[in-house]
Amino acid sequence: MTQAAPAARRPRLFVLVPVLDEAPNIPRLLANLSSLAARLHEEMECRAVFVDDGSTDGTTERIREEARSLGVEVLRHEVNQGPGRAFATGFRHLATQLEDADWVATMEGDNTSRVETLLQMLVRRQEGFEVVLASPYMYGGGLTNTSLVRVLLSHGANSLIKELLGIHGILTMSSFFRLYAAPVLRRLQARYGAGILETPGFECMVELLAKLIGEGATISEVAMPLDGSQRLGQSKMKVTRTIRGYLRLFWVGRHWRLGGGGRPRASSS
Repeated sequence: MTQAAPAARRPRLFVLVPVLDEAPNIPRLLANLSSLAARLHEEMECRAVFVDDGSTDGTTERIREEARSLGVEVLRHEVNQGPGRAFATGFRHLATQLEDADWVATMEGDNTSRVETLLQMLVRRQEGFEVVLASPYMYGGGLTNTSLVRVLLSHGANSLIKELLGIHGILTMSSFFRLYAAPVLRRLQARYGAGILETPGFECMVELLAKLIGEGATISEVAMPLDGSQRLGQSKMKVTRTIRGYLRLFWVGRHWRLGGGGRPRASSS
């Protein structure tokens, strides 16, 4: 009597979330991630990886208290190092775990990244895209309950960076909210190291996008309504520091910026 072949393992969705003093936002965030895991149960296994970037308000303890049945790991920096360093720690941690069928979503820790948007992003993976960006600038998206300074900084940074790096066909450059196929991350890790990222601040997302384009990744976008009222507490983005980070990006990135690297294969449909 022949034995039945073992059932294929479900693909895994790792949700990577950097957090800094987000204790008030953790209960709702984990409830949303638990809802996501339940909705994807038959299709994917959902795991959350938090990188606590030096919180002093008990964020790590709150995550462990609220995790319940959701698979959660918490990595911790004893002192704040910036979101770029937090993402690098997360990518490095996942480097030995990722298999070809897996996906990694990166999200904000303040409840402004909506699960409903992530479900739409996951549909795009079935269309052959390796990277899916959540964009507030697409029709159907938008920025509400967000300070004028943040809106102007976002628009200005997007426009400047597109011109200086020669990136076209992509609407949003700096959002944390993205979805990546494991193979494209592994290609970046083979080229740039397990952490992928070099810049420490919010400019890290632009760095990562430029590197993805240089690798020829296929990129799509979906509309994201971003509502700042979902956040409890203040944004962790410091405007002056972020501007300095974007300016620094052009210096430290001279060896990986596009140059002759070609154009992105992108779709905003």
